[in-house]
Amino acid sequence: VNLDSFGHSRGLVQILSKSGYHSYLFCRPGPSDLSLPGDEFVWVGCDGSEVVAARAAAHYNSRGGLARRKAEDWVRDTPDKPVSLLLWGIGDHGGGPSRQDLEELEKLRAEPGEVRYLHSTPEAFFEELSGRGARLPRVAHSLNPWAPGCYTSLARVKHKHRLLENEVFSAEKMSAAAWCQGLLPYPGEDIREAAQALAFGQFHDILPGSSIPPAEEAAVRLFDYGLERLSRVKARAFLALASGQPPAGPEEIPLLIYNPHPFRAAWLVECEFQPLEPNYEGGFLLPTVRDGQGRPLDSQPEKEHCTLSLEWRKRVVFRAELAPYAMNRFNCRLERVSPKPGPGILPENGRLRLGSGELEVLINMKTGLLDNMKHNGRDILRRRAFEPLVLKDNGDPWGMTVRAFRDPAGSFRIASRRRNASLSGVESGPAESVRVIEDGPVRTVVEAVFAFHDSTLIHRYKVPKRGAEIEVETRVLWNEKDKMLKLRLPTPFRAGLCLGQVAYGVEELFRNGEETVSQKWLAVVDRRRNISLTVVKDRIYGADFAGGELRLSLLRSPAYAADPSAGRPLVCQDRFLPRQDQGEHVFRFWLTPGEASARLAAVDREALVRHEQPFALSFFPPGKGRERGTFLELTDDCVQMTAVKRAEEGDDLVIRLFNPTAEVRRTVLGLPFIRTAAPVRHEIEFRPFEIRTFRVDPGSGATRETDLLERPVGGAKA
Repeated sequence: VNLDSFGHSRGLVQILSKSGYHSYLFCRPGPSDLSLPGDEFVWVGCDGSEVVAARAAAHYNSRGGLARRKAEDWVRDTPDKPVSLLLWGIGDHGGGPSRQDLEELEKLRAEPGEVRYLHSTPEAFFEELSGRGARLPRVAHSLNPWAPGCYTSLARVKHKHRLLENEVFSAEKMSAAAWCQGLLPYPGEDIREAAQALAFGQFHDILPGSSIPPAEEAAVRLFDYGLERLSRVKARAFLALASGQPPAGPEEIPLLIYNPHPFRAAWLVECEFQPLEPNYEGGFLLPTVRDGQGRPLDSQPEKEHCTLSLEWRKRVVFRAELAPYAMNRFNCRLERVSPKPGPGILPENGRLRLGSGELEVLINMKTGLLDNMKHNGRDILRRRAFEPLVLKDNGDPWGMTVRAFRDPAGSFRIASRRRNASLSGVESGPAESVRVIEDGPVRTVVEAVFAFHDSTLIHRYKVPKRGAEIEVETRVLWNEKDKMLKLRLPTPFRAGLCLGQVAYGVEELFRNGEETVSQKWLAVVDRRRNISLTVVKDRIYGADFAGGELRLSLLRSPAYAADPSAGRPLVCQDRFLPRQDQGEHVFRFWLTPGEASARLAAVDREALVRHEQPFALSFFPPGKGRERGTFLELTDDCVQMTAVKRAEEGDDLVIRLFNPTAEVRRTVLGLPFIRTAAPVRHEIEFRPFEIRTFRVDPGSGATRETDLLERPVGGAKA
């Protein structure tokens, strides 16, 4: 029963089915928002799972004293239904029976006639529906949209939610590895508390963003509570897993990175550390990095978080290949050089030409936007890519009366040199608004500063010297009212389609220019030309797509809990009212072009690693204990491990795997931490988008398949 959620992901079907549910009752979206072949239907999941779903089209409540009228009207308006379901009750979200309504309904039930009225339950309704053997239509898509403004409203709450969601799974994975290898007790209470905070914060109107300021403050506090508990859990697990690392050599600074994923991960490491003493001797201390076998890696220094006048804190960026589900060791040394290395990139004809052999990016020095992005000579992005668009909006945080945000109100333009100097806190006079701020063997970072009315936006384009993934960090100081902010990504794929990640699945976001919702990634795909651009996003859910152009929804600025009613002003006009999401926000995006088939096979894992990031720390290990190798591993390139944890009952290890593609997949699950005479390895096959869960005895390696509630599935063994 999920009566007032503002939409329902198709991925829910498999989750429900594998948790023992066979039916689903909902209200929104209603008939005016979503046309269905019938209010009762078989809902089909991405993997082919099924539940019987019913929409309570007359909604969930009734006005006091009018329940009888609602029942009579329903029967009159649905004469073709042999059995139907009607919800009634007073109060916000309904369900409150009044004595008057009960008495009137009893009178109605006692009246003679062809219609039989029963006080009943959802279970009885679905059993009756099934017993009649009705041939129900089939629906194989998400049940959206309703209130598309909620895909973006209260961005801070959504950001904290995404962080905590990622940290729950990441902390479980690291803790399971430390626990199974005898390094730490399993921190079940800490993880449970954090998971409960996450679940509570997902209730409406908290996560949708349609609440009042005290609820927003409480939600942020709740998510921060979970994040703080998990930060301690992860720190303890990391230090335990690092205990077997050898001590540092002379003048060596260890950089330890724990990869919590059972596959090799290419990772751009950003790590800070503190030299023993400040640099009093002049010159510049250049960090160089080698891997665990002593091989030099491409690396470069970048601006550290602090702003000490002395050189006493360092930040190094380097590319690394991380071993699966293991601690990875890198060693850094400082070399004194003079002068300090500076950017070696200069604009040509008003444009910066950046990139690697396979990726070319052109940044316009006058507009601060991308003029073009090519992959192996093929156009991927067109002029004015990453333009910040300002759209007309209103004060309703739900967005109850709209389906799209497309009416222009303007756009951010490159800030004047004088305004940029003021915004950046530069005291030496006017400053260039487009500038190279970092450059080295790993990447070039270009900063562009924009302004619109009372708001400011700073793009940082991080363009690699090797590979095809560009990162864009967008910092917004937002002070608009009744406006929406989107980023524009125009592609040449005018006949292309837009795909997005949903819960344990992928769905085409087909509504032309209307607001859509997705999880951690989007893709614009031209199947005819077999080319795609994937976008991994760290904290946003809303977007729209039309004519080959993808627009990413960043921020709105509605009032708090302003509910539109016909004939009444949306917000009071006699005072100042606070607006949502004013102030500073930081967004990150990772864009990768390539062949469509290859990108769609890779992007789900890439998004997983971007969100559940490897844990990097400069730490000097004591050199005590035994060095630990890979904990778990998967042999294929797509299947992912979405959860690893101690069982809810008993001391078994629970491993949840997922095939994020539309093809049948096979992988081998290796359990090298289990020390038996023969290696413990299980070959597993997956249907498209299938979730499979296994329960493993950490001592013997005995493995049995379970449902999502960790109950055995038949006699299945891996």
